[in-house]
Amino acid sequence: MLGARVQLKGWQQAAVAFGSAFGALLDPRRADLIAALGETTGKPAFERVLQRMKNSAEGREVLLERPRVISSQVSHAWDMPQNTFGAAYAQFMGSRNFSPDDRPPVRFMDTDELAYVATRAREVHDFWHVLFGLPTNLIGETALKVIEFEQMFLPMCMLSVVGGSARFSEKQRTLFFQHYFPWATKAGLKCTDLMSVYYEKHFHEDLEEVRRNWGILPCPDPKTRGV
Repeated sequence: MLGARVQLKGWQQAAVAFGSAFGALLDPRRADLIAALGETTGKPAFERVLQRMKNSAEGREVLLERPRVISSQVSHAWDMPQNTFGAAYAQFMGSRNFSPDDRPPVRFMDTDELAYVATRAREVHDFWHVLFGLPTNLIGETALKVIEFEQMFLPMCMLSVVGGSARFSEKQRTLFFQHYFPWATKAGLKCTDLMSVYYEKHFHEDLEEVRRNWGILPCPDPKTRGV
């Protein structure tokens, strides 16, 4: 279900991490390399996330049922009424011709539990785009990595912020660090533990209501003053 796991020794993990980081810098579109980097450098972070999920009633439910964000399990979002979280997710995915089935499988986690947590972190990414109102361009993705870092402390997220900001134009860099970065820092700290949320059971709820319940601070229009 989560892909064939590969057991790596310490030096092998370091080699995969280095190779993945180098390759991702050369070609940021390589989702497989970014995924491998996240797995080989993120085990301690995923272990902490796993423990937090076990300490949460809703997180334990996620771990017990192991829902997947794949077409066969989230297709009911397309049937949800307007203004619901599910409808917003369906519109987000449909308007971009995204498929929830496109993410690479987890391969480098030691246990089934950690493999599932890493998979869940990867698969809820688009839910977070919807909740925070972030675009899928370079600035939006980089801002979301700030939030992901604050939620999970994955080294890969911070490396992605550094790599993403290095590819900005001067105008984009100014916009990011004056507007998006301060907002993302605040938003990531303000919201609930997003890895312990069973999103699929909230598809029928009003989008603004779930944002309030989870302490979500949507990204303000960069044309407005303040964050």
